[in-house]
Amino acid sequence: MEEDGVDDHNHNYCSGSNEKVETHPRRRPLSEAVPQLDCAPVPRGEPAGRRRKMWTGSAGGSSYMDSDSSSEGSEVSEPDLGSTPASGEGGCSLDPTSKFFLNAMAVEDYKKNHWPNLEKVIDRLLVQNPTDHSSVSYAQIYSYVYKCVCQQHSELLYNDLTSKVTSHLQQVSFYLQEVPPADFIENFNMVLTQYMASLQCIVPVFVYLNKFYIESKLNRDLNKDLMNLFADQVAEKHVHTLMPLLVKAHSMPFEVQPSTMASVVKGLYNLRPEWAQLAPALFSGFIPQIHPPAVESHLSDYAAHDQKLQMELSMNGFSRGDQSRKRAIEDS
Repeated sequence: MEEDGVDDHNHNYCSGSNEKVETHPRRRPLSEAVPQLDCAPVPRGEPAGRRRKMWTGSAGGSSYMDSDSSSEGSEVSEPDLGSTPASGEGGCSLDPTSKFFLNAMAVEDYKKNHWPNLEKVIDRLLVQNPTDHSSVSYAQIYSYVYKCVCQQHSELLYNDLTSKVTSHLQQVSFYLQEVPPADFIENFNMVLTQYMASLQCIVPVFVYLNKFYIESKLNRDLNKDLMNLFADQVAEKHVHTLMPLLVKAHSMPFEVQPSTMASVVKGLYNLRPEWAQLAPALFSGFIPQIHPPAVESHLSDYAAHDQKLQMELSMNGFSRGDQSRKRAIEDS
């Protein structure tokens, strides 16, 4: 009869801490080949495929995969974020210190690899011309964002993204401060159009961050957040300079291109609808239903307003045209 603890030349197992581990003559002892972790003893008679498990770590979570070298066709599934290994199936548990170092390593990898690559692309998208179709690997950007979210760096990524965009918009605001009033409307339209075009590229590649962090945890939307950044950092600081220029240009036909006027007014309304109350007459020319609906009791006021407008047009040289061909009113 063989004693307990003797190798059967097919399987090795761990027993009590005082028992000797017998190994194959050509193999190194298990204690020298594998780092010592706090492993639960494996019962004898258990299949060899369940005895040796390799731990694969990720930020904030861990998973286990079979280390049997004969399973060449086996697939490794995506780690379940936030899960903890089961200690009752031969698993190895990590102490808090080990988890801290693993998280620190994951954050360091994010700062050195993932974010620098994303930052370069964001810089490129924020300053490119809307008509410049430069080659950007959106699949690669999406891959970086996907990895960051899976490694539980969503909050860090969101903060870095908004900080980067905020820094860019602060430079845009400083640039507009140096623009003379005669060119202010055109320059404001240029930076607004460029930023809107950038969002059409940035928001889709960050869709995974938007879906699994911003919408689910912050109850917001990435596109709306980035639009609010432009409103806070640029439009809010220059709206009181821009609005009188728009009103003046609107009173002088073709002082500014109609397409530019429409772009700026509609852009301001999309950023902050309440800004329409600063110049209702201006916004009503481009945005429907700015004024309250007409009521029957105010018909006389509407008629007086139309007559006043016709008189102003006549005084400014706008004639009513040839009235001779107009049918005379027949007496009944």
